[in-house]
Amino acid sequence: MPKKILIVDDEPHIRLLLEQTLEDFEDDGVELLSATNGLEALEIIKSEKPELVFLDVMMPKMNGFDVCNTVKKELGMNDIYIVMLTAKGQEFDKQKGKDVGADIYMTKPFNPDEIIAKAAEILKIEL
Repeated sequence: MPKKILIVDDEPHIRLLLEQTLEDFEDDGVELLSATNGLEALEIIKSEKPELVFLDVMMPKMNGFDVCNTVKKELGMNDIYIVMLTAKGQEFDKQKGKDVGADIYMTKPFNPDEIIAKAAEILKIEL
């Protein structure tokens, strides 16, 4: 089974940036998936069961907090590692991220090296 990373963001340039940041993992057999809103993300998570999800907070149809809450609390899919990505770095948001079960919280603009290091750690891939 190939390992999978899901990138969820409604902004095309952010999705592209994350895809470019993570594309080297494809050489290790990792499949990159992407979604443009929370509802689409939830469908992909249920069907594809990615190991790692980079999840934007502010999105149409269903926000990142609701997606995370559904995955972790309602579906009990705790083996999926969720990185919340947001432009808002307030403590309140970080607490809300923790409350819905997010594994880690990163603020935009993110450091590509941090994204790569986190993905390698979660997927157990040597850099």
